[in-house]
Amino acid sequence: MVLITMAPSMHEFSAPLLSSATSSRSCSISSTSSEADDNSPPTSHRFELRDVATTYEFSCKSLAVLSGHIGSVSCLALCGEFILSASQGKDIIVWQQPDLRQFTKFGQGDGSVKALVAVGNKVFTAHQDSKIRVWKVSTSSENVFKLINTLPTTKDYLGKFMKQSNYVQTRRHHKRLWIEHADSISCLAVYNGLVYSGSWDKTLKVWRISDLKCLESIKAHDDAINSLVACKGIVYSASADGKIKAWGKHGNTSHSLQGILEGHKDVSLNSVTVSEDGKWVYGGGSDGYIMGWEGNANFISWKLVSETKAHHMAVLCMCLMGEVLCSGSADKTIGIWKREAYGKLCKIGVINGHQGPIKCLQASPCNVGNGFLLYSGGLDKTVRVWWVPKRFAI
Repeated sequence: MVLITMAPSMHEFSAPLLSSATSSRSCSISSTSSEADDNSPPTSHRFELRDVATTYEFSCKSLAVLSGHIGSVSCLALCGEFILSASQGKDIIVWQQPDLRQFTKFGQGDGSVKALVAVGNKVFTAHQDSKIRVWKVSTSSENVFKLINTLPTTKDYLGKFMKQSNYVQTRRHHKRLWIEHADSISCLAVYNGLVYSGSWDKTLKVWRISDLKCLESIKAHDDAINSLVACKGIVYSASADGKIKAWGKHGNTSHSLQGILEGHKDVSLNSVTVSEDGKWVYGGGSDGYIMGWEGNANFISWKLVSETKAHHMAVLCMCLMGEVLCSGSADKTIGIWKREAYGKLCKIGVINGHQGPIKCLQASPCNVGNGFLLYSGGLDKTVRVWWVPKRFAI
């Protein structure tokens, strides 16, 4: 059964609807340094965060709670007019935008869905069984999301399995082809005709979208890879070894290490995100900190510019929308931050609502009433939809 709780009707999106006076329900917001505005309507949650330099006023809205997954929601992705959500229960639900009705459901394979990305008319899903599945999106058939291949492909296998040099040792007395992941695939990223996959086996693999061939396998980290993001020709991998590594390639050459962004000692980095211009890189750690780095003009060196205690528990996921950074945590809250001068983060607000840790966040780039839609998925098996302003009053 799929349960959708909405406030207000998504069919009626407009700036006035999203104002505090007409919203029938607002998200719960808290801050240790906030003050309520007695002049605001009862249904509007507003506060002022006082800082040495700046005071902001912030208001967000809770728009919907989407229920239907049989397991914890593990990942989210935009796919044209749809938002996709996947779970530990192996199912992927397709939600129609903007009314957020369930459009269809698909999924196949052993092991939970750990990550998914969409590019063109294809969706790539990464699974706990160490496989990547490729789905074709077609609006001309009843089976809109059709499974067309599994990576590595059979063609890739047949071209390599006879040659001993194509095998690598994954553990004692056990070998695999270098094109295979040896453990769960935890994250995916897409850039410039390539799909990147990061795994608990500590490797980063590069796949060509046009023929689904595995081009490279990189021994990237000393521990599990938790998150990937690609921007401006650089791929960033965040790992449980406490490092974010930057990988780049020039022309037809293989990827090479461009730099290492060091986190706190003995702290896993669970998430990495980067600004649209590629200048600012942020990593979320298991100690609740968000660390920020500034890259130089050529993206060949990075310097640490900020360390922010963002949550009481581990930061599990992040996303950026312009100057707004959103962070999801094991403490069941979403932090809203504004990127200011020199990459430093100013806390704007905290969103409450989930009944479990928040595993994934996805921001929609569409402008809605001078704000954007933020989707959050949690271990409480729900996807929640929020309206977040892009600009904040001072």
